Amino acid sequence: MSVVEQYARAHVVTDSPEAPDAVPVILRYDPDQDPRSVHVGLPGPHEWAFSRDLLEKGLRAPAGRGDVRIWPCGRVQAVMELHSARGVEVVQFESKELVHFLQRTYLAGTTSVR
Repeated sequence: MSVVEQYARAHVVTDSPEAPDAVPVILRYDPDQDPRSVHVGLPGPHEWAFSRDLLEKGLRAPAGRGDVRIWPCGRVQAVMELHSARGVEVVQFESKELVHFLQRTYLAGTTSVR
C-alpha cells in the first residue's frame, strides 16, 4: 500500500501579534504503519496522530476528546485543537485540503497513489 503525504497551509489561531500568517503543515497517512490513523505535522517537532475517522467526522460536526478536537468553521474551513504537554495549539485549515487528503487515504488502500 502507498504512503500518502500532502502539504497544506494552516493558520495558527492566536492573539499574539508575532504569530505567522500561515504555517506549512504535512498531512501523512501510512496504511502499513496503521491503516486507521493519520498524522498532522506542524513546524518543529510537533506531530499528532489520531484516527482517520475523527478527521472525517470533524469536518461535518464537532468531534473528538482529549488531545485532538476538530470542528467545521463556516462552510469552507475546519479547526483543529491539539493538546500536548507544551500547551494547546489551535490551527485553521481550508476544509477542501483536508477532504482531498482523506479521499487520497481511501484510495491508497485500494490503488497505488502517487
